[in-house]
Amino acid sequence: MPGTNLIAAHLDHRRSHAEFNYVYPVISRRSRGVSIGVNLNPDKKCNFDCIYCEVDHMATPRSQNVDIDQLGQELRAILQSYEDGSLFAREPFASVPKAWRRLNDIAFSGEGEPTTCPLFEEAVKEVVDVRELLGLDTVKLILITNAAGLRLPNVQRGIRRMQEGAHEIWAKLDAGTTEAYRAINRTRVPYSRILKNITITACWCPLFIQSLFLRRDGKPPGDDEIFAYADRLIEIGVRGGKILGLQLYTLARPAPTNRVTALSDDELNRIAAMIHKRTGLPCGLFYGNPS
Repeated sequence: MPGTNLIAAHLDHRRSHAEFNYVYPVISRRSRGVSIGVNLNPDKKCNFDCIYCEVDHMATPRSQNVDIDQLGQELRAILQSYEDGSLFAREPFASVPKAWRRLNDIAFSGEGEPTTCPLFEEAVKEVVDVRELLGLDTVKLILITNAAGLRLPNVQRGIRRMQEGAHEIWAKLDAGTTEAYRAINRTRVPYSRILKNITITACWCPLFIQSLFLRRDGKPPGDDEIFAYADRLIEIGVRGGKILGLQLYTLARPAPTNRVTALSDDELNRIAAMIHKRTGLPCGLFYGNPS
């Protein structure tokens, strides 16, 4: 179980840093280290409205558009502050144990869905160029996506550029049925499109599936829903999609509504065991409400 200082650090996922508009550092429980976030949605727009999302969409956006040159300047500054140690001169990073001070990744993730950004391909190119300029070729680029835009031409070109170096794609799949998908992700994007996008992309770019399970109106997901979820994963594989592994997690920060709460460790363990038994896929577990 992480210590108090580490808990405070990874609970703090504000998508802002100093005067920056697009780049922010976090301590990631999934990466188990420093993750540099690249926010391609400073306008806070998203094609999902997930019931558990903690982004404050009522707050005034810091910016409406993405300035690629400024994004690159901010990324260089953050990475240089990591390299010279000044990033850890203030909280919450000052209290982070040394073992968690490693730079794990640069992640396209923020206050919306990164693939909706019309400059996604250009942003990937800029991040790749900065990574190479600073000699950080081994640092992974990660795309954290709800999968709704995976087959957009500029997104596919951006992903192929990511594939030239260390990279990972984390595609969201929070449900095994259309009913649960609509209730949790609250979007007009058809569930069938999400499954198709993940499957087709995973055929040429193996990826991870990230899934958040929770209690909704006091109830954890039922066995039928979990079996349906596992069957969707099996179907992706049957159709030629390569899933590298699963990231199964629950709420770790306060949700915007008391309708949803975190699963207990035992509940998440049970769900993971059911999924693994049915699919054989490796499962990484990330528990909620650390103490």
